[in-house]
Amino acid sequence: MDLLAIASGVAHGSFALAQEEPSGLQINLFWVIVSALNFVFFAVILYWLFGAPLTRMLNERRQRVEQGLADAEQARSDRESAESERLATLQEARREANDILTRAQKVAQDSRDADIAATKAELERLRERATAEIEAEKQRAIGELRGEVADLALAAASRVVGETISTDRERRLVEEFLAETGSASSSGGSAGSRGAGDATS
Repeated sequence: MDLLAIASGVAHGSFALAQEEPSGLQINLFWVIVSALNFVFFAVILYWLFGAPLTRMLNERRQRVEQGLADAEQARSDRESAESERLATLQEARREANDILTRAQKVAQDSRDADIAATKAELERLRERATAEIEAEKQRAIGELRGEVADLALAAASRVVGETISTDRERRLVEEFLAETGSASSSGGSAGSRGAGDATS
């Protein structure tokens, strides 16, 4: 406030001097210095009141913009990295799917081969069992037929001789004769069938 009082006192003195001097264009150095000091004073006050906060605000905004640009660049880099990871994961998933499909096809083929082998073994077992049953039935039928033929032969011999032949020894002799005749004929028949098979082949 002393500066203002001094300035006002100087202004009154200068005004009094101006009234005594003749009118015209004159430059007063004192007033130029006072005006310059006033301008500097108000400029400092304005900078202190508005300039510093505005500069701080601009700096903060610049930092925020730079941080935003850095974050955007980081996000772009992360997005590119995530895209490359997604493609790598997709390729890995496709490779694993192909491996699983290949293994499944191999397991299915192995299972099919095992089923075919088991079916063939079962068919072979059933064929052998059927052959054995047929052979057993054949032997049983041949045994029954021999018994009937033996009875018929004994009955015919009884008529020829004129007396009853029914002893166990005679029956056994007839059955042994029929068995020897049957084995000889069966061996001859099998040999003939083998020869026919060879001729056919």
